[in-house]
Amino acid sequence: MTGPVASQMSRTSGRPAPVYLVKGDDSPLVDEAARDLIHRLVGDEDPGLVVEDRRGPDLDVGAALDACSTPPFLASRRVVVVRDIGQLRAGEADQVAAWMAHPLETTSLVLVSGAGPTPPKLTSAAKKAGQIIDATVPTARDPRSRWLAQRLRAAPIQLDARAAARLGDHLGEDLGRLAGLLEMLAAAYGEGATICPDDLEPFLGEAGSVAPWELTDAIDQGATDTALTVLHRMVEAGQRHPLVVMAVLHRHYAAMLRLDGSGASSAAEAAQTLGLKSPFVAGKALSQLRRLGSEGVAQAVRALAAADLDLRGATGWPHEMVLEVLVARLSRLGPSAHRRPRPRTGSRR
Repeated sequence: MTGPVASQMSRTSGRPAPVYLVKGDDSPLVDEAARDLIHRLVGDEDPGLVVEDRRGPDLDVGAALDACSTPPFLASRRVVVVRDIGQLRAGEADQVAAWMAHPLETTSLVLVSGAGPTPPKLTSAAKKAGQIIDATVPTARDPRSRWLAQRLRAAPIQLDARAAARLGDHLGEDLGRLAGLLEMLAAAYGEGATICPDDLEPFLGEAGSVAPWELTDAIDQGATDTALTVLHRMVEAGQRHPLVVMAVLHRHYAAMLRLDGSGASSAAEAAQTLGLKSPFVAGKALSQLRRLGSEGVAQAVRALAAADLDLRGATGWPHEMVLEVLVARLSRLGPSAHRRPRPRTGSRR
């Protein structure tokens, strides 16, 4: 087993911890990490004798803690799972934290986050008594790619390089769909099968959403077709409101406006001017400012202002059309390296 559970459990001596807290912001990924952890804790024993899984709005915390304090019967260990811990009341969270201060050696309590924020006292107590397993997918592009590659290596089927690239591009930010998709492919083609793009295509479904920087990167590169494709995925699959897309674009060009005339000449200086921790992000804004120049940034701002009025009813255009026209105009301000040259016409006589 690989992924967040294996990598974090491997840091221990192999003996199960008394407490695990599985957290994350994507329910399918949290459930997958919890399932992997429980499978690891049960090992070769009968899950029916080892696992007690409690969840739901009618969760009886007292009964769950009684189970935690009861020695295992016909098994070497008891695994008690409490889900949706964000729904626990303050008094219930106190009870769970109190048990974690004096856990039973033969019990592993697995706390799984869900709706609502995890009570800080549970996070603190779990960190002291056991382990926290973070099922959150990294937000930066390279870590996300490494995360996806790690999951694919551990999959029951193997995707060739082209299929893996197609899958990553199609899922975008919706990586919670990955586990179910891999299971379907294994059921269809058999474990150990090698999947090519043609094998993958029928199972993909709707394209997932993408990160906002994919839109701004495509615009900066002058890749109009790519920018429009990304825009549609943000609005349709990502269900981002048009004004949210506008806010992304406003922030992007506002950074260039602040840098224009600031004297910043390096990514580090740009980050300081913008108040950003990441020189990488600030460096991209500085590079694009240099490509566009002051007048190019001014044109972008004017286009954004016009589109903002159009979204609020100035023209009566559909919102999707307003955004398409805006993205096309902004991408035309960028470098021309990715644009197709216009065919030359013959001279008229």
